[in-house]
Amino acid sequence: MTDDKKKTATDATKTDDKKTLSAGGKSGGTLSLGGTLSVGGGSSGGRSQGGGVAVEVRRRRDFSGMKSTTGAQVSGELGERARVLEEARKNSEAEAKRREEEHLRAEGLKKEQNEAIERKKSVEEERLQREEEQKKKEQEAAKPKEDAAPEVKAEDKAKAKEKEKEAQQKPAEPVVENDQNRRNAASRKPAHNDNNNSGGKRSGRNAYVEGLEARFRASSRYARSNKKQEYAAAEPKEKIVREVIIPEVIVVSELASRMSERVADVVKKFMSMGQMVTQNQILDQETAALIVEEMGHKYILVSESDIEENLQDIEDTSENMIMRPPVVTVMGHVDHGKTTLLDTIRRTAVADKEAGGITQHIGAYQVKNKVGRKITFIDTPGHAAFTSMRARGAAVTDIVILVVAADDGVMPQTIEAIKHARAAEVPIVVAVNKCDKPEADPSRVKQELLSHELVAEEFGGDTIFVHVSAKEGTGIEELEEMVLLQADVLDLKANTSRQANGVIVESQLDKGRGPVATVIVQGGTLKVGDILVAGNTWGKVRALVNDRGQRIQEAPPAMPVEIIGLQGVPDAGETFTVLENERKAREVAEYRDKKRRETEQAAKAGSRTLENLLAAQTGDQKRLAVVVKADAQGSVEAISDALKKQATDEVIVSVIHSAVGVITESDVMLASASNAIIIGFNVRAGAKAREVSEREGIEIRYYSIIYNLIDDVKAAMSGLLAPTFDEKVIGLAQVREVYKVSKVGSIAGCMVTEGLIRRNGQCRVLRDGVVIFTGELDSLKRFKDDAKEVQAGFECGLTVKNYADIKQGDEIECFEMIERTVSIDDLKEAAGKRAIKAEKDAQAEKAAADAEAAAEAANS
Repeated sequence: MTDDKKKTATDATKTDDKKTLSAGGKSGGTLSLGGTLSVGGGSSGGRSQGGGVAVEVRRRRDFSGMKSTTGAQVSGELGERARVLEEARKNSEAEAKRREEEHLRAEGLKKEQNEAIERKKSVEEERLQREEEQKKKEQEAAKPKEDAAPEVKAEDKAKAKEKEKEAQQKPAEPVVENDQNRRNAASRKPAHNDNNNSGGKRSGRNAYVEGLEARFRASSRYARSNKKQEYAAAEPKEKIVREVIIPEVIVVSELASRMSERVADVVKKFMSMGQMVTQNQILDQETAALIVEEMGHKYILVSESDIEENLQDIEDTSENMIMRPPVVTVMGHVDHGKTTLLDTIRRTAVADKEAGGITQHIGAYQVKNKVGRKITFIDTPGHAAFTSMRARGAAVTDIVILVVAADDGVMPQTIEAIKHARAAEVPIVVAVNKCDKPEADPSRVKQELLSHELVAEEFGGDTIFVHVSAKEGTGIEELEEMVLLQADVLDLKANTSRQANGVIVESQLDKGRGPVATVIVQGGTLKVGDILVAGNTWGKVRALVNDRGQRIQEAPPAMPVEIIGLQGVPDAGETFTVLENERKAREVAEYRDKKRRETEQAAKAGSRTLENLLAAQTGDQKRLAVVVKADAQGSVEAISDALKKQATDEVIVSVIHSAVGVITESDVMLASASNAIIIGFNVRAGAKAREVSEREGIEIRYYSIIYNLIDDVKAAMSGLLAPTFDEKVIGLAQVREVYKVSKVGSIAGCMVTEGLIRRNGQCRVLRDGVVIFTGELDSLKRFKDDAKEVQAGFECGLTVKNYADIKQGDEIECFEMIERTVSIDDLKEAAGKRAIKAEKDAQAEKAAADAEAAAEAANS
């Protein structure tokens, strides 16, 4: 072995990880694994020349054992890469093939579905055509034909039956074909690969095909619906003419909805008429009617007040009228024995339960006499504050019993009761009570009532007088007979078969039962479960309670009952009406509530005149704010009216809130914000309200007798008035001599001629009977000593503060101002005197003008 070969073997042994691969040729390149790649040019030898490129190659894994596809020995890395590329190529070809098959399958499904749709359409058209032909044949067969034979008709009927059978069988064919197509499509699906679909999961390819089929089915349904819409649109439609109800005001969008027109079309119609509107614009009734007419519809004009018309459609006729009990109201002056008389008739003791011994609530009762006839009595309070209750009782009554005490005679509330009865145009029966007293004088009562046009029968009149004694029980039966006799003359009848209506006599808020209303049924029969509207509230009758506290199922005409189930406390004096459904009752109540709020707002706005605002700014008129809570609506009404009547030109009472129920926390907060006092009549404040009132310093006054309440409010109003001062002359002194003293001024030597002169008292300086100065005495002395006062007949020396021009012969008048509180009664008395004087002056002026006119007429 040569030295060169030894050296090469040695190098190979030292670097066993390096090997050399040589390829001969003209290029003479050399590639060394783990070494360099040299590329030479120009010579055939293995030696590289300048200008070659050398690339370093690092050692990789030895794949020298693998062979290429041509059988030549190649590296293992290149073989692996070739194998991966070959598999990728095969997979892509298989995926492309699968996609092409799926696409062809989807196209086939789509084509089959379109063909099925076309077949269904053609079958439907043939069916419709056969039906039309069948209808025509039936119509022709219905006409009488003289030439037609019975055999021909039978043959036509047989043919028609065969065609019907064919029509019933043909529509089922496309469904069978579709099922067959689906089975064929399912059979053409490739089998699942167990390796790729282990565990029963769907492969990605099957999910893709199913989703594609679902999309094609949805697209076919969408195409069918579009075709149906096109067919429907192609058919000519007749315009539906509607009757549009137009209220007083209506929004454009609402008008379009009532016409079943698009809002855009309505707006376009406005634009064509030269008016730009939006869908939320409010239209008046005339404009809306014009648009409805232009759009080809009919209109009906209504107003909001129409909702209250025809609440009861049933009219009372003579056929369905029956006799009903009379409704009698007992009226008269306070403490004349009205409630005691009713207690004797009813055999109860209501008067003993009333606070102060006077009736302060209106009540309704029904009694039976000995023969079994019923009479409904309404008891009204006699106090002056309950004018509204007496008026309400007279409004719902048929006969008025005027109770007059034989020992007291005609009083102010007696006269007021007569006026209420005359206003209601009802007959009056006079019950002269307390005839058992020694000082009773019934003839005096008859004489006093003559001036009020109540003439007794014994005096040639038509007024019935009955002498009774409520405590002894005498004359009661005769009084009942007279009332029933008067009722027979009036021929009182009512219809019991229609929906009920009546009047709310009293209402209150009961803690356990909620809103409760005492009503008198005037017509129809009120039943449990009826839906009624009373004023601005409505409700469903949950229970009916009579005057004895017993629950009943229905109330006939002229019967007083308590209704439980209203949504709120109605105002006393409101009428109630039974309606057919809740919707109408709610609409009527909402309309009435809206009108009431509008009226209140208008009244408040009207009171804000310039004179009132100026008076409020200057503080000429004082204001006493009051919050009134009572146990019944009638008491709230009576107290509010009585307080408002106490107003004068100097001070007024403002009832900022009045309601039925206990005094709540919100009432106290309202009084605190308005600087008001809270009055509770037969109600009390809750624990939370008492706590808040103590914290806010709000006074809560409780009352059970109404005249005590009114007296306290008068006192509070008097406390708001500024006191008045009366001038009182206490003495007169005559100036006899005037002394000029330096640093002191003029000292008047006087003789006290009347009364006394008091030091530091107010005085006037009179000269020839004219007041020239009014001021205050500065000093008063007797000789050299200071004196508090000097009596008449004694001499004194005095000085007047801030005045030195005193002369001999002047007079010093000493006076004082006495403070005097003013009461509301004094102001009312003075206002009454002024009103009487103004009326007399007006009458005198009128008489003078009449006399002057008469004189001119005589001269002419």
